[in-house]
Amino acid sequence: MRLDKFIAEQTGLTRSQAGKALRAGAVAVNGEIEKNSARKISQADEIVFEGQRLDWLNEGVYVMLHKPQHCVCSHDDGDYPSVFQFFDYPLSTKLHCAGRLDADTTGLVLLTDDGQWSHRITSPKHHCEKTYLVTLADPVEAFYSTKLAEGLLLRGEKTLTKPAKLEILDDYNVNLTISEGRYHQVKRMFAALGNKVVALHRWRIGNVVLDETLEEGEFRMLTEKEIAYFYE
Repeated sequence: MRLDKFIAEQTGLTRSQAGKALRAGAVAVNGEIEKNSARKISQADEIVFEGQRLDWLNEGVYVMLHKPQHCVCSHDDGDYPSVFQFFDYPLSTKLHCAGRLDADTTGLVLLTDDGQWSHRITSPKHHCEKTYLVTLADPVEAFYSTKLAEGLLLRGEKTLTKPAKLEILDDYNVNLTISEGRYHQVKRMFAALGNKVVALHRWRIGNVVLDETLEEGEFRMLTEKEIAYFYE
């Protein structure tokens, strides 16, 4: 890896700022001041920036986050803060979301630096199931289960949604399990049934269930079993 890229990833600086820091003599490699931005380094090298050692992060970071309302699953939105605010550097720049949630949707978000792993969650060909707790404006109708299992034609779409599973909890709350991720899909599905979603919370992806001990904005690393599930 180039030295300026490593400095940028570890500190949150831009590559240009990292280059300026190098030229100013702020970086030492293996005990010697290094000013060459293009120098190639490896995990065998000790990098010190402004007197502080920068530790290498191992590849393969897998995180479960309890997402609150009014934040987005991107690094920069403008209107809402980012879920990456909950992570310190360099993790905040290293991770990406393996499947996003809308700003007003709460619940389980998986984050990683492993593109192949996240692809197995988000790619339509893998049919990864997600389960949502849905609160509706109007009472649940008996025909919902059948219609959802058959598939719905959403406004502006040319194909039916894939079969979805509905579990009715009470008059206004249901668990809905889907295996695709169209734009605002859950909200549009219930709109097609003549109802409106007033609250949406994702609590399961595949066999990974949101940890009940996590408060909104808190996260933990996934277990080996949870990580391995998406490679099975």
